[in-house]
Amino acid sequence: MERVGTYTFVMSTHTKDQSTLDPTAALNDRFCAAIRAVAPDLPEDQVLAHIGPSRQPKLGDFQSNCAMPIAKRVGMKPRDFASKIVEAIDVSGIAHPLSEESIAGPGFINVSLLPEALSTALDAMDSDQLGIAPPTERKTIVVDVCGVNLAKQMHVGHLRSTVIGDAIARVQERLGHAVTRQSHVGDWGLPIAMVVEQLSVMEDEGTDVSKVSLAELNAIYKKVQAKCKAESRALALIKKVGGHVKAEIELNERIADANAAMERAKARLVALQSGDERSVRLWQIIYDTTMTACLHTCDRLHANITDEHSAGESTYRDELAPLVQDLIDRGIAVEDDGALVVQCEGIKEPTIIRKRDGGFLYATTDLAAIKRRVGKLGGDEIVYCVDSRQGLHFKQVFAAAHKAGYDKTADGKDAVLVHAMFGTILGEDNKPLKSRSGENLNLSELLDEAVTRASASVAEKNPDMPASERDPISEAVAMAAVKYADLSTERIKDYVFSFDRMLAFEGDTGPYLLYAIARIKNLLRKATDKGVDTDAAKTAEFSLDEPTERAMALTILRYPSMLKATGENHEPHRLCGYLFELASLIAKFYEQCPVLKDGVDDSTRDGRMRLSMIALRVLEDGCDTLGIPTVDRM
Repeated sequence: MERVGTYTFVMSTHTKDQSTLDPTAALNDRFCAAIRAVAPDLPEDQVLAHIGPSRQPKLGDFQSNCAMPIAKRVGMKPRDFASKIVEAIDVSGIAHPLSEESIAGPGFINVSLLPEALSTALDAMDSDQLGIAPPTERKTIVVDVCGVNLAKQMHVGHLRSTVIGDAIARVQERLGHAVTRQSHVGDWGLPIAMVVEQLSVMEDEGTDVSKVSLAELNAIYKKVQAKCKAESRALALIKKVGGHVKAEIELNERIADANAAMERAKARLVALQSGDERSVRLWQIIYDTTMTACLHTCDRLHANITDEHSAGESTYRDELAPLVQDLIDRGIAVEDDGALVVQCEGIKEPTIIRKRDGGFLYATTDLAAIKRRVGKLGGDEIVYCVDSRQGLHFKQVFAAAHKAGYDKTADGKDAVLVHAMFGTILGEDNKPLKSRSGENLNLSELLDEAVTRASASVAEKNPDMPASERDPISEAVAMAAVKYADLSTERIKDYVFSFDRMLAFEGDTGPYLLYAIARIKNLLRKATDKGVDTDAAKTAEFSLDEPTERAMALTILRYPSMLKATGENHEPHRLCGYLFELASLIAKFYEQCPVLKDGVDDSTRDGRMRLSMIALRVLEDGCDTLGIPTVDRM
């Protein structure tokens, strides 16, 4: 049989196309060519090589599972089909020749790379970009992140939307796409008007409201919500079943007070919407106080979310009425029991865009947001990092936006709308994490607790370390621990928040990654102290004789494809899992492959040092891509 795929696996430091850096991609091409030769009538969408790391390294570096799914379609036994592939394929220049001995079990085909091919791949990846090639089609991706509400402190529920959203944005940026972050701030509507009205009352009473804190605003928010809540149901129950006359009188008085407070709030909302100078000034105080605290927390979390990314509901207020009118004029929105709705095929519940009383809803604003993010911001893809409980809402909004054509890009294509939903953070009792009082846990206080615990751990390991050095390390370790615990969990799943687990220096944790990084940096410092020319080691020949060295090299080479998969699926946990795997191999490498010990020849030392340097850069790059801070020492 004619052998196919007879091109050479050649890589140089001058040609860094991503497909040539990844042995998996090169092997995939070879196997697909062989499959076409063996099964020429197989539809192209079924020509799949199924290349992956070998589960048994002693059998090879990679394994192709193509025979099992394809053999049945072409009327052959899997092992017979595997034999035909082995006979047809040419892996010269990349791997040792394949034979019947390469086939295991029912038809798994094992492949072992040539040492020179592995070294060449590593050499090609040893660049500033670490093998991450620019995308063939650069997209504009808009990522909806954070989403706080005015006059309210960030709570633990904001952690996931902030760190997952920022990580998704960072991954896309690292892959070479243009990314715009949008924090949909709840800064408009009746609840905010209630707070503005209360600040007006306080100012009239002589309080300097310009110095109000966010904690005070949070308390005011709760107070006015309760104050404007009429207890009509309780009164109806008293009238139905009977009750004390005095209780009924007191209840009527409270209802009257609540109704009056509500009317004042509604009047304040009208004034705010009309641009009343005093109302706007008080609103600005609330906005500035809230966002200053919010952005400080984002900065502390190493999340790239700044004031320029804020897109409050208030910025859409002049767009909602024209949008609704557009939907009416085109017959997309129809009246249903006094409300205006958009009915979409395949979704039972209609999308309500205007209430019977003429008020707009979240769906209205979200439709305006999609229209702006696609039309004005040029988004080819819009990603919403919002919890899974909003699943139906986004199905409705996405469908309505598509029906209205608000998802059309400038070149007439449909923008990709993604709800990157996530699960809930649970307490040790497997219930949603709350404070002891049953309220949402303050995020800033939670981070403070993480730092306190991290500081105690760092001090225990380094009792002589001065506070000036320990404090920034403790802060970094704490943020890395909290963020990694969140990001390493498959985002759709709930997870239990445990300080003890996430701050551990062993196991699948953020501190473990930081320790691996610090360990390599310490090695390089020791090498310099010993007089080793670390710059010369950067061009040394790789030492890949030991199985652990080889495993680490193969894992390093998977970085570009892993980053790409993370971006395509909007799943940061994939990259986290990869970084933990690499960190674990680094620990094993240190045990089994000495670098600076006596008896290690210079060539082996320099080759292992270069491999360590690349591993360090991959770890640091991966952490930076996820927004996880790193340290030089621990």
